[in-house]
Amino acid sequence: MSSNLSNPEQLNEDRYLDSTLRPRSFDEYMGQQKIKENLKILIEAAKKRNEGIEHVLLHGSSGLGKTSLAHIIAKEMNANIKITSGPAIEKVGDLASILTNLQPGDILFCDECHRLNKTIEETLYPAMEDFILDIIIGKGPSARTLQLELPRFTFIGATTRTGLISSPLRSRFGATYCLDFYNQEDIEKIIARSAEILKISIDQNEALKTIAQSARRTPRVANRLLKRVRDYSQVRADGVISQQTAQEALKMLEIDQYGLEPSDRRLLKIIIEKFSGGPVGLQALAAATLEETETIADVYEPYLLQMGFLDRTPRGRTATKLAYAHLGIPYPENQDKLL
Repeated sequence: MSSNLSNPEQLNEDRYLDSTLRPRSFDEYMGQQKIKENLKILIEAAKKRNEGIEHVLLHGSSGLGKTSLAHIIAKEMNANIKITSGPAIEKVGDLASILTNLQPGDILFCDECHRLNKTIEETLYPAMEDFILDIIIGKGPSARTLQLELPRFTFIGATTRTGLISSPLRSRFGATYCLDFYNQEDIEKIIARSAEILKISIDQNEALKTIAQSARRTPRVANRLLKRVRDYSQVRADGVISQQTAQEALKMLEIDQYGLEPSDRRLLKIIIEKFSGGPVGLQALAAATLEETETIADVYEPYLLQMGFLDRTPRGRTATKLAYAHLGIPYPENQDKLL
C-alpha cells in the first residue's frame, strides 16, 4: 500500500483538519453550485412554512463534502445536529436511544447509512414517515408493540454506495442529491481558503494550480496534500510554497500530475500486464492486487473512471488508451477488437 495521501476516506489525522477547515456557510462552501441552490430553496421554503425540512440523502465519493453540507443545513435551519454512522448503530436499542433524545427540529445525521442493518432500517421507516417509534416488548405469543411518539426531526443520510441502500429506505427521503467531483477552479479556491486559515504562505497562482491538479478533484485530498507540501517547504525550503517546492514535494510523495499514487498506477499496470488490458472481474483484480474489493470499488475506481483511465463493462474492468499512454505502455493494435 502507498502512503494513502490520495485516499479520499477520512484518516485519523483528518479529524482535526476537517473540523478546522470545514466551511460554516453556503458562501464558504466552494463548488456543488446546483446542489447549494436547491438546498437554499428547500431551506427557505421550510422556514416560510415554519417547519423542518424533509429528510435528505447525500451521496457521492468520500471526501466531497457531505458532512460539511449536513452541518451547513443544520446551521441554516438553526437546528441542533446529532451525528452517528451506520456501523455505530448495531441494535434497535441504540437507534431508540438516539431517536428518543432528539428535540423538535433536530437534525440526525447518519454517515455511511448504507451500512444500517435490515432490522434497524425497518425500525427507522415509521420514525421517518410518521415520527413513531415501534418498540416490541417480550417474545413469542405474549409479545406486544409499544408506540412512542417522536418529535418531528430531519434525517440526513450520507453514503458512498447508494445502490446498497434498500428501496424502502431510499423512498423515504424527500430530497436526494449526488455530489460530483470538483473542477480545478473550485479546488484551487478550497486550497487558497485552507492556506489562509492555516496561515500558510503559498504562491497564489502556479503553486495552487500544481497542488490542485494532484488533488483528485476532492477537497479532503487537497487539504491533506497542502499540509504535506507545507511540511516539505518548512524543512527543505524557506517556508513559502512556490511552484517548484510543490512539484518537489509531490515528486517525493510519488504523486503525479493527475493525483495518481503508486497504488493507482500498480492497479492499472496489473490490469494491462496480467490481464491483457481486461476485462477483468473485481474478485480477480482484488486477488491480483492484494486489495479488498471494497477498497478497489470505493477508493480507486471512482476517480480512475472519472479521469478516463478505467472502463467498467458487464464483463469487468478494462484499462483505456489513456491508461496505457500515462504508464508509457504501447497500446496493442488489436486491443479494441478483443474488447
